Amino acid sequence: MAALLISHCTKILRLKPFHHTIQFFRTSAAAVDAKETGLYGFPHLKTPKGFQRFVDDAIDRSGELVNYISTVPPSAEIIRAMDEISDTVCSVVDSAELCRHTHPDREFVEQANIASMRMDEYLHYLNTNHNLYNAVMKAELEGSILNKETQRAANYLRVDFEKGGIHLSGEKLERVNQLNVDIAQLCRKFNANIVENPGYIDIYPAIRIPKRLHHLGKPIYRPAGSSKVGLDMKEKGYRIATDPVSLTSILQWVSDAEVRKLAYIQGNSVPHANLDVLDKLIAARHELAQIMGYKSYAEFAACPNMASSADVVMSFLLELSSMVKPKADEEYERLRDYKRAKTSQMFEDLEPWDETYFSAMMKASNFDLDSSVIASYFPLLQCIEGLKMLVESLFGATFHNIPLAPGESWHSDVLKMSLHHPEEGDLGYLYLDLYSRKDKYPGCAHFAIKGGRRISEVEYQLPVVALICNFSNSNDPATVRLNHGEVETLFHEFGHALHSLLSRTEYQHFSGTRVALDLAETPSNLFEYYAWDYRVLKTFAKHYSTGEIIPKKLVDSMQGAKMMFAATELQRQIFYALIDQKLFGEQSLPPRDTISIVGDLKRRYTSYKQVEGTHWHTRFSHLLNYGGGYYSYLYAKCLAATIWKNVCEEDPLSLETGAALRTRFLQHGGAVEPVELLNDLIGSDSIRYSNGGVIPDIRALSEEMKLI
Repeated sequence: MAALLISHCTKILRLKPFHHTIQFFRTSAAAVDAKETGLYGFPHLKTPKGFQRFVDDAIDRSGELVNYISTVPPSAEIIRAMDEISDTVCSVVDSAELCRHTHPDREFVEQANIASMRMDEYLHYLNTNHNLYNAVMKAELEGSILNKETQRAANYLRVDFEKGGIHLSGEKLERVNQLNVDIAQLCRKFNANIVENPGYIDIYPAIRIPKRLHHLGKPIYRPAGSSKVGLDMKEKGYRIATDPVSLTSILQWVSDAEVRKLAYIQGNSVPHANLDVLDKLIAARHELAQIMGYKSYAEFAACPNMASSADVVMSFLLELSSMVKPKADEEYERLRDYKRAKTSQMFEDLEPWDETYFSAMMKASNFDLDSSVIASYFPLLQCIEGLKMLVESLFGATFHNIPLAPGESWHSDVLKMSLHHPEEGDLGYLYLDLYSRKDKYPGCAHFAIKGGRRISEVEYQLPVVALICNFSNSNDPATVRLNHGEVETLFHEFGHALHSLLSRTEYQHFSGTRVALDLAETPSNLFEYYAWDYRVLKTFAKHYSTGEIIPKKLVDSMQGAKMMFAATELQRQIFYALIDQKLFGEQSLPPRDTISIVGDLKRRYTSYKQVEGTHWHTRFSHLLNYGGGYYSYLYAKCLAATIWKNVCEEDPLSLETGAALRTRFLQHGGAVEPVELLNDLIGSDSIRYSNGGVIPDIRALSEEMKLI
């Protein structure tokens, strides 16, 4: 599941700004194209060294605003100035974040890293500035002079300051600051270890690896041990990395069980160094939470969200787990019996390295599916056209390809589009960077570059976002075809992008995806439904050579295959969320090792055994960005199921459906309470109150998955 990538700035500062803004994309596409600019349209970023000036100017401008705030009486003007500080700072932080993950020029990446670290230091200064904190508190107390969104912004700014420990004694605040620095460094180290140590296996002879996977490895040779060849002959094999993408391919396509086992164990036993990094991260987060007055980091993370407490999160997860277990057990037994029939080994268990292989085989045999046939209906360029069609049908808006100005792009693959409404004008800008390449962020993600905010009565700062994917590259984009899992991922990330682009908030603080964490994944999960609905697919899914519309029968088979092990997949997501809650929950003394914790949870809450010595969780990077909050994907899954059923299912492509989604949900970003949004969109019975928190109703999801 693709992650929504939230920048450090968005998470730590969560503010956003007003006048004297950095030059921005408010000019026409033709004007932008006419003159040279820098990365993402920022003139500072024409060269790598430009990041230094970008940081300097952001700090200078923020300093002016800090001084200005100290002279202003309690008013909405304080909140607007705070928002401009945030916008100015986040322009740098978010740009550096995107650059660090995608730019092919190492000098740009290095300068972005330096900029990111400098801004981290400045963020600590801002987050511990008592003059700003006191000004925000006074503005919040003068609620009668603020409109509803400004009052909400003032409240959130105060809470964000307090999450940074500003209200603590000097000694405690100093310790909180150090812990935040340590946590950021540990997160960077965790990610770096994943990239640097993907693991690998050496397989001899080469015939054990299917030809379709030869591109994953490099040929290796050893002296031939067979008497059938001469002494000077070499036996060919393959060295294959066990990074997640390669590992999945091996587990799905290699018939040799021993090769699958070797790959599974190796791929789930690296990077070993992250066991220590994770222990330190857990300890640092736990100490931080306790200083802040919480019993655990999971409690600290849940507090500002709909769930409000770790107890509410756990009750939700355990309810889901109980609901899904009977069907997941049934799916496990069916797959085990299928393996036994295929291997003629009537007493063999189903091993963890068997699941992907035999489930793919079982789906193909039951539904006559061929992945290459499915992919032939999903040329990437047609999928992009499908997204354009979807937006026009739902929102009456159109995406236009627009030229990139010299210096604006970071790679020749990058496309830029404007989202234009015939009555409202341009709504925002979207960069697409869709192909895999060396040293690029390995997954798929949505990056914010600029949040929307009102600058004046007549001017609105338009949102700018980037979608980053890693589809197989080709010299000719017209030949790139996606498997359906990639189509679903593209629609998922597009849901995040629309949330940002259609948002119309007063403050950048609330723009787009800057919402409660356990609401943030809802639009992306909702738009996955559009990737499965035949009424949508038939508008763009056409055979790359014949132009034939994808057959209804094929889509029915794809949907049937999807449901075949849906309970197992849901159970897996519950397991991941339970790992997150347990690792960052209340700590025992002495602390238990994470391998045994994860093993116990796997045995208790899934149908599969834990393989001794493996530690899959040491490359579960969601523990970093979503620490204590991975449950939010499951909240989103339940909420999206209800929204689809109540709002979209009857007529998913109508302007009426789009108007409901936009005016009651997407345009509000985080400016309206999540419960208020959900009640307006799908009714009060879509959520339940539990121990002071909110739990999404699970009926729509359970009906959809036939769990009841």
